[in-house]
Amino acid sequence: MELTSGVTATATTLADGRDLIYFDDADTALTGERAVDPRILDPRPATATMRQDVLTGEWISIAASRQNRAFLPPAELDPLAPQTPTNPSEIPSNYDVAVFENRSPSFGPLLTDENAPASLADLTEIGFGRTRTSVGRCEVVCFSPAHEGSFSGLSVSRARTVIEAWAERTAALSAMAGIQQVFPFENRGQEIGVTLHHPHGQIYSYPYITPRTTKLIQSVEQVPDLFAQILETERASERVLISGEHWTAFVPFAARWPIEVHLLPNRHVPDLAATSTDERDELSRIYLQLLQGIDALYPTPTPYISAWHQAPVNTHRDDIRLMLQITSPRRAETKLKFLAGSESAMGAWIGDVPPEQSAAFIRAALARL
Repeated sequence: MELTSGVTATATTLADGRDLIYFDDADTALTGERAVDPRILDPRPATATMRQDVLTGEWISIAASRQNRAFLPPAELDPLAPQTPTNPSEIPSNYDVAVFENRSPSFGPLLTDENAPASLADLTEIGFGRTRTSVGRCEVVCFSPAHEGSFSGLSVSRARTVIEAWAERTAALSAMAGIQQVFPFENRGQEIGVTLHHPHGQIYSYPYITPRTTKLIQSVEQVPDLFAQILETERASERVLISGEHWTAFVPFAARWPIEVHLLPNRHVPDLAATSTDERDELSRIYLQLLQGIDALYPTPTPYISAWHQAPVNTHRDDIRLMLQITSPRRAETKLKFLAGSESAMGAWIGDVPPEQSAAFIRAALARL
């Protein structure tokens, strides 16, 4: 299947029936031939169960199978590298970018069953002992066949392929039964809790609207054209980092983290699937520039979470705009911000670095690239 800008996608399945999609660069050196997964695998784990916290109304997925996932394996046992005779990994063939269903998912593999959420209204009710099946889908996005690295080390062509994969998977996952929100993200660095050195991200497809987005809905219902106003305000500030034809990057006015960068499209789009070819082309360059600038802040790579906040699948798509949020706990070269009493227990944040100072620091790093 040919996508935009020459990227192609080839779908297949793994030995236990999980979906695997290869995304080939526009300038790929691969032949396109794909091997069959020869492994004999155990049956997939049962879909997890969500429990409701009556104190907040939030839903917690109890996914015990995740305890068995790989933890910082050596290169010769990398589960995201192409398979070899001595490494029966998750991906049978060499690849540019590969996306597959997580073997130990937090949500799914079931998309519906008799105890799945009946509706968003069903999920908002609060009661003791309420459970629902953790229906949904979790996917792994491999940025490269290399054992180590992150998004910032990719070529522009490869970055464009990953963006195309995110967009295609957002569209496909949004069309699945029971999915309410699709969330692509990358965790980078052991300080963040990464358990694989291999350059990769994930996509979670939730059966509910997440707590962060639920709070955002309260704001957009109070402030008309919220995101247009955010963009206008931030573009007029000293916190702007990059101003492109289609995208604007800035440190937000009320940044929580020592390093926090937001990236907004200059027109309203609800998710990555709705972006144009031109927007994706520019994003591949600007996103790399941002991540490389964040890495240039200090002599060693910066740990971060890169999170694509997208509108829910079935509501507020005209109000909530696609937004990338990159956050890092690194408050100095050898110091991290830990979420202690106030942040963790009460959700009351205290910023360590003035956002204007952080923006100047990141702009200086971008200028050194």
